[in-house]
This record gives sequence, C-alpha cells and structure tokens, in this order.
Amino acid sequence: MTSSISRYPVPELADLPEDMRTRILEVQEKSGFVPNVFLAFAHRPAEWRAFFAYHDALMEKDSGLTKAEREMIVVATSNANGCQYCVIAHGAILRIRAKNPLVADQVAINHRKADITPRQMAMLDFAMKVALDSATIGDADFATLHGHGFSDEDIWDIGAVAAFFGLSNRMANMAGMKPNEEFYLMGRVPKQK
Repeated sequence: MTSSISRYPVPELADLPEDMRTRILEVQEKSGFVPNVFLAFAHRPAEWRAFFAYHDALMEKDSGLTKAEREMIVVATSNANGCQYCVIAHGAILRIRAKNPLVADQVAINHRKADITPRQMAMLDFAMKVALDSATIGDADFATLHGHGFSDEDIWDIGAVAAFFGLSNRMANMAGMKPNEEFYLMGRVPKQK
C-alpha cells in the first residue's frame, strides 16, 4: 500500500479488481502516468466505479458544451472550493483541450477577468452559483443562459458538472489527495517527442 498521495490506504495497482486495473492502465497508456485520483479513490472499489461512471457520463459525452468548457467549470468551481488537486489536474486538461496555456490560471483565479467569451463568462457565473449559492438559483439565471444560446439540457450539464465536482473537491480535500507532478507542466510547454 502506498499512502503518500492520500490520508487513506492506497491499494497497489496489481491488487485491484480487473475492471479497475484495466481502466487505470488505459489512462496510463493515454497520459503517460496514472493520475493519483484513480489510485486514491480505489480505496473503495464500489464508490470508485460509481464516481468514474458519473464522471464519464458528464465529461466525455457530446453536448452543447465543449470538453474545454466543461473543464473551465471544473477549474473555476474547484478553486472556489479550495481543491488543489482538481485545480491542478483539471487545469492541465483545460490547457490541453483549449489549446491555451493561459486560460486555466485565469479561470481558476478569477473567471470574470479571464480571456473567455461572454457566453463562457455566463456559463461560469452560473456554475459558481451552483457551487456556492445554489439555493438562490431562479428563472432569471436560466433566462440569462438562454440569452447566450444555452439550452435547458446545456444548463443541466453546467449544473451537474459543478455539483459533481463539489463532491470530488470535498473528497479530495478530506483525503488529502496530492496532484501528480506531471500535471503542472502539461499544456504549458511543448510535448517532448
């Protein structure tokens, strides 16, 4: 068991059930390393499976939000929730998906000053409301988003991503999950060939 990435025991890859090990090896093949979240959450296999199934349902589907926009939501709300792991990890993914080495830092610190479109600004305003003040969401919030071309299904996606990563942020903070060093340079410097 490795424990430097979490307060909880982290199982060895070889000791994991086959389905989990296969998924983790696929991620490693694609990224060149195993993101710590895959190992830290493996502490509880049934919850791991549920977490990643919902993650994939939200983050990997085709919808009115681009994959980069979904990552913007994660980065902005994760910073608001004080989650170092998610800001670092998803900031790296955002830089790659947006093909922009600056956007993740801008969105994390203050999306209102970031070099993003008015549509994306409205999206993040709503995501932040879901993350920090969801009880005050009303019809006017939907009208604003509709004015920027978002459908009701898009608005669901914005809210679902913000809410799901609220769970992720709180679990990562509680477990003391550490981001992989590889994330810090991803999307900032050209990839070595």
